[in-house]
Amino acid sequence: MPEFWINTVTLDHVEAAVRGGFTQADHGAGTRLRRPRPGDGMVFYSPRTTLSGGRPVRQFTAWATVTGDHPYRVRVSDDFQPWRLAVDFHACARVEAKPLVEQLSFVTDPAHWGLPFRRGLFRIPERDFATITARMAVP
Repeated sequence: MPEFWINTVTLDHVEAAVRGGFTQADHGAGTRLRRPRPGDGMVFYSPRTTLSGGRPVRQFTAWATVTGDHPYRVRVSDDFQPWRLAVDFHACARVEAKPLVEQLSFVTDPAHWGLPFRRGLFRIPERDFATITARMAVP
């Protein structure tokens, strides 16, 4: 039975992930990336354009299906060797998050709707995943 995930990632990193067919979480740490399994669905939420001082985005920016069995490590530089997990991205439209928050069960306080996304990579109910991806679907 597939599980469903939100991964909070800045827009520039989502765009790189789409080009590379992977996801990262927790600034490249591998711990939580061990939880998703092949066949799981993952929606990406981007709070900002970049990590340091980027412009606000606050959108669901990508949608993927996990294909990797386990995380793998890559060498980006001598100082940065993040863990990644293979995913297949689906064609989709970016969607503003705020209009959906009252329909999402993982948002328990609509006045502070951004708080759940601070968890980074987290599991969500299938119904919430379906609500988000239905809006992201490209006709």
